[in-house]
Amino acid sequence: MGIELELAVLLGLVLVGMSVFAPFEVETPAWRKLLKWSLIVGLTIVLYGPLGHGAALVPVAFAGAGAGFHLWWCRKNGIHPIRATPRRRYYELRGWTWHE
Repeated sequence: MGIELELAVLLGLVLVGMSVFAPFEVETPAWRKLLKWSLIVGLTIVLYGPLGHGAALVPVAFAGAGAGFHLWWCRKNGIHPIRATPRRRYYELRGWTWHE
C-alpha cells in the first residue's frame, strides 16, 4: 500500500472534524479553513517521503492536540465543547458579530 493510507487518514479527519466542529467555525472565513486543511494535507504528503506511513501520525497528532486545546479552551470560557453554547458568548469570545 502506498500513500493511500495517509490519504484515508486525512479523509477521515476531514469528515469527523467538519462534522463535529462545524458549529465552532460558522463565521470563520473560507480561506482560513482552506489554508488550514491545505497545510495539513501538504505537510502529510511531504512527510510521506522521509517517514513513510509514519506520516499518517502527523495529522492524527495535530487533531489530538487541537481537540485537547479545544476542550481546555471551551471549559475555561464556559462553552459547551460540542454544541458551542451559549452561542452569544461564543461569538463574543471569537470577536464575531452576533446577529439577532
